[in-house]
Amino acid sequence: MRKRLVVIVAMPDGLSLDVTGPADVFSCTNRILAEKGEKSATDGYRIMIVSPVAERHIIMQSGLSITCEQSIDQLHEPIDTLVIGGFSAHHNWSAYPLLTQWLQQQLSHIRRVCSVCIGAFVLGESGLLAGRQATTHWNFCKELQDNYDNIQVDFTSIFVKDGNIYTSAGASTGIDLSLALVEEDYGRDISLFVAQTLVLYLRRPGNQAQFSSLLTQQLSSKKTLRELQQWIADNLQENLDVAVLAAKIAMSPRNFARVFLSETGLTPAKYVTRLRIESSKRYLEETSLSLDEIATACGFGSPETMRRIFLRHMDIGPFQYRSLFRKV
Repeated sequence: MRKRLVVIVAMPDGLSLDVTGPADVFSCTNRILAEKGEKSATDGYRIMIVSPVAERHIIMQSGLSITCEQSIDQLHEPIDTLVIGGFSAHHNWSAYPLLTQWLQQQLSHIRRVCSVCIGAFVLGESGLLAGRQATTHWNFCKELQDNYDNIQVDFTSIFVKDGNIYTSAGASTGIDLSLALVEEDYGRDISLFVAQTLVLYLRRPGNQAQFSSLLTQQLSSKKTLRELQQWIADNLQENLDVAVLAAKIAMSPRNFARVFLSETGLTPAKYVTRLRIESSKRYLEETSLSLDEIATACGFGSPETMRRIFLRHMDIGPFQYRSLFRKV
């Protein structure tokens, strides 16, 4: 078996972790496969760093200089996994026509296409996200949604898989995504061993929320709604159905639901649920409160309800979440 070719695109003025994080995960996997002797000597990954422009000398935001093996348009062999790193938010999303044109032409020869952080905008420019679910850094989710038609943007997950297209949030989530790809290829045990070797979390689930506050991500431009959002965060244990929330700001339930969705991108019910999940995660990570106490404080009503909601939104139960991420 030939090694799987992993091509990582180093975007100018990007974060070096967008490139080095995935590269180190795949490189470490090669070493572990060889040490365990479970795969043939030709198995594993061949890692290639390429440039999205004609110039192969790329300078990252940190000043780190990367000399790429090739420019993207020089690459014609079949690719197993393509990872497009993020880049400066000050750049024009459409500033890399060489990359987008090449991607459109070569897509049929690539098994998996991935982006880290705002690298998702390259996929958007290439048309690869049309009709798909995707995510990006929390600060640019709305812009991704507004700039491209027919993309279902997930504002909270750290990475999203839709078919053979994978998108991830901020720089460190490229590592989580890479571990998930290793798990797809070689199983959970190898992926966990890589994470342990690199002294990482055993692997954050893709549905784990980005760590920025939901209030910061989706704060309304309207003063009354902003104040209501803060009140919701301070009163999660209360009855927070649409009628109650609408009455708080003297609106009809129907009009309130319409305006809230327009301002935040979420229905009131989904917003409250996600805020309760975020709050309960902090309790699970930072306190020794029982699941019953946390469920009450966050408005779930019972541990069983909290467990069902966690499983639905995060593919992991609160007890498992605490065992992975508890800080005390």
